[in-house]
Amino acid sequence: MQFEEREFEALAETIFRKRTIQRGIMNPTTITSAQDAIVSEIQIAAPPERVFKALTDAGELRRWFGSPECPLKTWEMDARLGGKYSYATEKGTIVVNGVSQFECHGEIIEYDPPRLLTYTWLGNWHDDLKIPTTVCWELTPAKGGTHVKVTHSGLASLPIARADYSGGWPGVVEMLKKFVESPA
Repeated sequence: MQFEEREFEALAETIFRKRTIQRGIMNPTTITSAQDAIVSEIQIAAPPERVFKALTDAGELRRWFGSPECPLKTWEMDARLGGKYSYATEKGTIVVNGVSQFECHGEIIEYDPPRLLTYTWLGNWHDDLKIPTTVCWELTPAKGGTHVKVTHSGLASLPIARADYSGGWPGVVEMLKKFVESPA
């Protein structure tokens, strides 16, 4: 499917507004000027070590990385440089590019606890299933906790995926924040 730039911008804005309203999300997401990356940032009232664990421990990922609209089926994570990860969902109410049962996998290409986690990302709902993208989590100590920045890049030629992620990553960082800041 070929999109004109104005059609993509309208689609991205519609998806972003819908998800923002549905989830009450208040952290903005930026699409880079080259249309290659989505950047979402949030402050979390917990140390970087705690946030990093929530991003790399499969048991913890299973507890927070999912939603009723996109129910989690599996989350596997071999948290080390060169390690693999994968997740899959049951059929949900969210549909992207005709897909409502999502599967994603990749390899960890940067691993520097508790400050940096980068992995390749191949999703079954992407416009082109052969184009890998990259997700990078940067954790920086900040007053009262951790500044979290997630950048999903390699999206320049994937307008449908880019539109989806512009509304998806704000919800993911909000779920991470809620999970990490909740009492155990």
